[in-house]
Amino acid sequence: QVQVVESGGGLVQAGGSLRLSCAASGRSFNNYAMGWFRQAPGKEREFIAAISRNGGNTLYADAVKGRFTIASDGAKNTVYLQMNSLTPEDTATYYCAASSSLPYGVPAGRRESYRYWGQGTQVTVSS
Repeated sequence: QVQVVESGGGLVQAGGSLRLSCAASGRSFNNYAMGWFRQAPGKEREFIAAISRNGGNTLYADAVKGRFTIASDGAKNTVYLQMNSLTPEDTATYYCAASSSLPYGVPAGRRESYRYWGQGTQVTVSS
């Protein structure tokens, strides 16, 4: 069993930055591919960014490419989402997810690829 816990959300002005953290416990962290998703009120949960097992490869949604960066720290069993140039459209609950079944080197953008999910952290961007 894997526990995934997000932190770092909050209120920020447009143009600002936030860094979200996702701590994963259980098996060796490097055995997991990790992903970030977000869900705004009344909308479907959407993919944001993913990183493969061992952190070798990343994948981003077009909406955040060039503004968000996903990175992992195996020593801390933590994956981060650095979010820059935030806009009100980035307002959502952000979820971290983990998968132990994806092949090494493959980051995944599909919700169905992830088995373990956190409870989410709220990000609000004011205009």
